[in-house]
Amino acid sequence: MIQNVGQTVNGLSTLYQQERRKPPHSIATEQALLGAILIDNRVCDRVSDILKPEHFSDEFHGELYGVILQFVSEGRTATPFTLAPHFESASEYFGTLGASAATTANARDYARTIVDLATRRQLIWIGETMAEAAYAAPLDFPPKAQIDEAEMRLFKLGETGARAASEPFSAAVLTAMEEANEAYKSRGERSGLRTYLKDVDYKLGGIRAGDLFVLAGRPSMGKTALAINNIAFANAREFARTNGVCGARVGIFSMEMTSAQLALRILAEQAEVPSEKIRRGLIEEEEFRKVAQAAERYNAIPIQIDQSGGLTIAQLSARARRMKRQHGIGLLVVDYLQLMQGSKRNNRVEDVSEITTGLKALAKDLEIPIVALSQLSRNVEHRADKRPQLADLRESGSIEQDADVVMFVYREEYYVERERPEEGHEKYTEWMARMTACTGKAEVIIGKQRHGPVGKVDIQFDGPLTRFADLARASYVPGVRHD
Repeated sequence: MIQNVGQTVNGLSTLYQQERRKPPHSIATEQALLGAILIDNRVCDRVSDILKPEHFSDEFHGELYGVILQFVSEGRTATPFTLAPHFESASEYFGTLGASAATTANARDYARTIVDLATRRQLIWIGETMAEAAYAAPLDFPPKAQIDEAEMRLFKLGETGARAASEPFSAAVLTAMEEANEAYKSRGERSGLRTYLKDVDYKLGGIRAGDLFVLAGRPSMGKTALAINNIAFANAREFARTNGVCGARVGIFSMEMTSAQLALRILAEQAEVPSEKIRRGLIEEEEFRKVAQAAERYNAIPIQIDQSGGLTIAQLSARARRMKRQHGIGLLVVDYLQLMQGSKRNNRVEDVSEITTGLKALAKDLEIPIVALSQLSRNVEHRADKRPQLADLRESGSIEQDADVVMFVYREEYYVERERPEEGHEKYTEWMARMTACTGKAEVIIGKQRHGPVGKVDIQFDGPLTRFADLARASYVPGVRHD
């Protein structure tokens, strides 16, 4: 009986404490800032970029601040007298605000305090909303969806006020000149990250932050090898080698292969051992030693791999933002577009449009380049010349529109090899000549480039190692065509 009474008392005490507990706020800070603004409207210019009316805990304070902002934007002076018609019976309170005014020098600190308290209140609201949703557990809102939604809310909250929505032209000019200076110092070879293929880098001018690169090709063309080995791994390796001076930390969304399969392909290429032999257990002791050495050498390469399949653009965006926040990634690779899900479900064209638009927005928000792989339609197979075109992009309209750069990987060898006639056939000699001419070669076709030229670049392809490299030449001049 005594124990039950004790439990009841403790329960009532807890309820009492919860009722007394109020969300974080500071009326005095809000009064001090509003008082300073009423004394000198120029304070608005110092705080309006971070402080919004909804940040105030007191409804009247938020409403008053909103009207003051409107006055200032219209070139009118906001004083207790000019504001009085908008707030009847508030004249005495204006006097209280004036008496509480902070010095204008501390106004921005007061604004930050108000924003911080508003953020804490939002955190409490998100937590309570999560708890209520978890208790209710509606059938159409599974736990995974709850986690994704909560993560998106938290990221948006964390980004609040991080960057102004607009900036003066002078700031844009400064950024533009910094980029121009970097390009000038590179002497035309590159600006931004690289593909580590000289002619491709020369034509692209680098892989720039904020751009969406679409790398497309038919199956077995090697687009994953090009994206992972020449772009993702090479830039991560360069970042590690130069202690962050060049290259970038990399995030990879691999929706087709597991992280282990992806790692194996990278190690095989670096060890110069065919990955097929490794998977089938057909490697020799010396080859295994090379793979083990590569694993030890590149164990700490700054690459984050997410192997989740069938992600929506909202889920991928939330996870990419977390990668950026936690690991500082400077490059994102998505393998591949058609394996992502859209919200429409019954209209694949609209789904892909939603995905590509979301990826472009994500690249701008995170200020990093995104390389997204894409399949091509089978229309390629029905043409005599099987070189891909922009129209061959599956569900192509939005991909071509949203991408800053569209590149295709094409290997004539793949198609010629499958046309092999029987030995002794009249066309066998002709086939052999064609096969000899295209063996070990590939093309990177730049079909669209928003800020540069389009065209074709010939490169080398090592089939057993699925590795691309520059063509071996006696003399090399970047940008000069070698036929």
